Amino acid sequence: MARLLSVNVGLPRDVTWNGKTVRTAIWKSPVTGRRMVRKLDIDGDGQADLSGHGGEQRAVFVYQMDSYHYWERFLGRNDFTFGQFGENFTVEGLPDNEVCIGDRYRIGGAIFEVSQPRVTCFRVGIRMNEPRMAALLVAHHRPGFYFRVLQEGEAGAGDDIVKIADGPERTTVADVDALLYLPGHSSEQLQRALRIPALSKGWQSSFQAMLQQDLSSKTTVGNPGLAYEEQAPAWPGFRQMRVANINKESDNVTSFILSSIDGQPLPLCQAGQFVVLRLLVDPDKPPVLRSYSLSDLPATDHFRISVKSESNGIGSSFLCNHAQEGDVLDVSAPRGNFTLRPSQGPVVLLSAGVGATPMMSMLHTLAAEGSQREVWWIYGARNRVDHPFAEESRELLKQLSRGRGYIVYSRPTATDQVGADFDAPGHIDTPLLERIGVSQGSDFYLCGPSSFLQNMRDGLRNWDVLAGNVHTEIFGSLEAITPGMVQVDHTPHLPQGPPGSGPQVSFARSGITASWDPKFTSLLELAEACDVPVRWSCRTGVCHTCMTGLIAGSIIYNPEPLERPASGNALVCCSQPNGDVTLDL
Repeated sequence: MARLLSVNVGLPRDVTWNGKTVRTAIWKSPVTGRRMVRKLDIDGDGQADLSGHGGEQRAVFVYQMDSYHYWERFLGRNDFTFGQFGENFTVEGLPDNEVCIGDRYRIGGAIFEVSQPRVTCFRVGIRMNEPRMAALLVAHHRPGFYFRVLQEGEAGAGDDIVKIADGPERTTVADVDALLYLPGHSSEQLQRALRIPALSKGWQSSFQAMLQQDLSSKTTVGNPGLAYEEQAPAWPGFRQMRVANINKESDNVTSFILSSIDGQPLPLCQAGQFVVLRLLVDPDKPPVLRSYSLSDLPATDHFRISVKSESNGIGSSFLCNHAQEGDVLDVSAPRGNFTLRPSQGPVVLLSAGVGATPMMSMLHTLAAEGSQREVWWIYGARNRVDHPFAEESRELLKQLSRGRGYIVYSRPTATDQVGADFDAPGHIDTPLLERIGVSQGSDFYLCGPSSFLQNMRDGLRNWDVLAGNVHTEIFGSLEAITPGMVQVDHTPHLPQGPPGSGPQVSFARSGITASWDPKFTSLLELAEACDVPVRWSCRTGVCHTCMTGLIAGSIIYNPEPLERPASGNALVCCSQPNGDVTLDL
């Protein structure tokens, strides 16, 4: 019979890792006597990162003595102690390839249900002093699993583990783990997993995304269960395009019509996507990289970008003050996943300032389709002089049977007319949305200055709008994801010390180009040395949190990720440049 060998608990602590401070509760120690097991955790236990650990679905983590012995042999180690893998219960029996999601067990006075495999992150590598550990646990089909607590009660070392019910579908922990993280799955396997009520909501959402992709496309592109991946860009790197026309949209926004030089049709982009321009501002310096949203109806004969002139903006000043019709520019293929989602419900296009640019493309698309959806165009500007696309947006709304607009000016002038130029003074917020009749069940698309985005996201969340209905485009660096790390804002810069002698690595959003140095083990480490905002979790090619758009160049993987992303993307946590590269960071 299976048996509980040890109950292990630990509270969050700060540890030093790679010169940084990490907050973690991966260190668990055995307790003497019995402990009360509650719905969220065990008395005396805690989690540092509640977004990835803990909670009702992950109340108790279980790991097996058989896996202890396996890793001792594989790693050549003999220094393991109970709690070595961050588990709360060290058990005899219950192997991952036999225990099924939904199985129920009685241990002591508590009743448990298997809810999901472990989601591995970099902290298990810290605890094990083995950076590969997060990937090894998945690749070797030994992740361990979580219990949901159905009945609270005491448990202690020596308790028998009594199985009291089988989970439906008889799908093992190891199979469910491989289904998400390893290549090669079938729709039937996904459907089986989704028929298990006990499977945690997060895993269900991942499998639903994977199944939707399987059912909607003949070719699989990436793994939407781990990260949303757009189709591969229409061309690698940059191609030359001619400035066919230049139009002034407002006092500080100028549109540039870009056309193909060779006359060949351009790919039909998706509304809301962007392109990257490589601008040779100074012949004696590296090119400047800048991203600009496409701002009109997707077409095969041209792209339109609309640029706000910033007094200290190198790229915008170059374009707005020096670019002329007939000039040739280096342009990337359209990319980005800030695009209209299929839906029949109301859609709200919320923007401020030059954040109107991707929204204009969406508004054009909705009008061209003759959409029957309720469409709101809600826009904030300082005044009429700073209001781009004013007439264009009004004409597009007229083409929509259920199109409605509302314009807010924060600093209207004496000549700006309420009812003609704008609808109200002030700023856009959720009380305004309620007053004018916007539905909470709408799909919300947000773009604008960072303060506008933060205020709107906070307001929509407090208004109980579903997180999945809020879509945001961010100009500039993306928000960092660095679990357990203290968030410190720095301005991106070249790495300290003498420059490397390797290929040039350009971070497009951050405006930094650095020479590769082999002292870095990955592109992620170089980005961190430059204080470029990054996203990661496992750091070993498992979770795809670090997936980044590969705008130009090519990379090599070392170590090889468990599943590669789609073409045009890179996992920066385990890749190095294979020549000059440009990343969407």
